[in-house]
Amino acid sequence: MSAILLDAGGVLIFPAPDLVLPPLQARGLSPDVTALERAHYRAMTAQDLARTPPARDSWWHQYLLSYVGACGAAEEGSDLLATEIAQAVTGRSAWTHVGTGVMDGLRSVAALGLPLGVVSNSDGSVAAELCRLGVCYAQDGAAREPPAGGVKVGVVVDSAVAGVAKPDPAIFGIALDALGLPADGSVLHVGDSLRYDVAGAVAAGLQPVHMDPYGLCPAPDGHPHVSSLAELADTAVTLRRR
Repeated sequence: MSAILLDAGGVLIFPAPDLVLPPLQARGLSPDVTALERAHYRAMTAQDLARTPPARDSWWHQYLLSYVGACGAAEEGSDLLATEIAQAVTGRSAWTHVGTGVMDGLRSVAALGLPLGVVSNSDGSVAAELCRLGVCYAQDGAAREPPAGGVKVGVVVDSAVAGVAKPDPAIFGIALDALGLPADGSVLHVGDSLRYDVAGAVAAGLQPVHMDPYGLCPAPDGHPHVSSLAELADTAVTLRRR
């Protein structure tokens, strides 16, 4: 292995419970944090199973439809519920819940000593949010003080800033150029989507690793899966010893 690239949503961060829970609770649903994180993976699996990806302006609504269904919402009324959640997060950052066990796992991955980067399909805010949440940061100037907490990474690539999104392999090239590394199978990309992360990594010539804690991958052959960043770190240590 020469480097590890990480997706943000579904690997590091998830929709904020304090934003999604009130509309769910109004329907008599009270999923705990584990159930909310699981709902994210089910929503991503639904997108992987769709014949065509949702249009850019409908991605969030389509995601929320599957998300609320995974939280136990009845199909009837789920469209309205998804709309209510979307309205609740309008003008606010929705992805502010740091996943269970993420920080311990991320520190274990960082301890491998490999170059790290984040490659995310986002709205231009992911670098600032990851830094604000104390997850990770890319220090882009020697004169700047690093933020308190968080893991230092070599680069954070946001599709809205880069002008290209996964599964387009060009977005991975931007990250690798910043890290000064070639695109080959020694670079791992860890993501939660078959459609965006696995397919994109393959197209870029990287080794995809599917973050799939509930075994939901609809086409599991041909690429490795992990259930957590801690498992990723343990697997990497084992591979390096061979």
